Amino acid sequence: MRAIEITQPGAPEVLQLCERPMPVAKPGEVIIKVHAAGINRPDVFQRTGNYPVPPGASDLPGLEVAGEIVDGDLGNSGFSKGDMVCALVQGGGYAEYCAAPVEQCLPVPKGMSAVEAASLPETFFTVWSNVFDRGNLSEGETLLVQGGTSGIGVTAIQLATAMGHRVFATAGSDDKCRACEELGAERGINYRSEDFAEVVKAATGGKGVDVVLDMVAGDYLPREVSCLADDGRIVIIALLGGAKANVSLGDVLRRRLTITGSTLRPRPVAFKAAIAAKLRQNVWPLLESGKIKPVIYKTFPLAEAAQAHTLMESSTHVGKIVLEVI
Repeated sequence: MRAIEITQPGAPEVLQLCERPMPVAKPGEVIIKVHAAGINRPDVFQRTGNYPVPPGASDLPGLEVAGEIVDGDLGNSGFSKGDMVCALVQGGGYAEYCAAPVEQCLPVPKGMSAVEAASLPETFFTVWSNVFDRGNLSEGETLLVQGGTSGIGVTAIQLATAMGHRVFATAGSDDKCRACEELGAERGINYRSEDFAEVVKAATGGKGVDVVLDMVAGDYLPREVSCLADDGRIVIIALLGGAKANVSLGDVLRRRLTITGSTLRPRPVAFKAAIAAKLRQNVWPLLESGKIKPVIYKTFPLAEAAQAHTLMESSTHVGKIVLEVI
């Protein structure tokens, strides 16, 4: 099969088209003939040598795919060969065929293309796990999303808004802030020209937000603490601003704050299967009704994965970048 491999750690140009053996399904896995594969920031980190591949996972990049089940162990999943699914995988998505745990597969939502479906798993699994499970965003609570026009950001804004929450989001330009608002955010905050903590406090009457979804960390963290409501939660999912922060622990104690975080890729299949079940029950109906829509910024053919990564690193996109495999 054709695939994209990382020839060595480095710039996008190290992504090269290659020939690889077809993957072989392990117990509990299916083989998907990939129609499209999503591009995600962790793929960039893996390419630059900053995101080790979990033991036993494919060294090929790609954490989400959509396509046709052609072989494997279907078990009691309810799926059949020939079904169109999208799946969260530990790696191997940038290829014509990919192995996926059947419990991490979800049906392509009715009316959606493979490209649209391939943009869903990584961001929806991540947002559900961190905003609703770990962050416990509950009825009547508010959310601040850092990086509102990223793939994670557009998903978090739409999903939280669809579930009745007030949402604020940061972005790097006025145009991107308007895009956040069009997706449902009450206020897009230009982090280059505004202090997001002050804007959030003013908009909430001084109370602050209940949950912050943070992919920046670094010097954002003390400002997030300052605009967090009592009993509020900060959930860190990436460290784009650095791995160290200076936080007033007195605030944490006095206001009963929680600072937590997680990475999804190394978690076991059972953990991800539980998320998949919640998505199918709670989120897939919203997608099929059109209340939430995939946001696809641009597609590239598989052979142009390097150009896709260049776009990802430019941070000029709004939403998802997807590789079309067939």
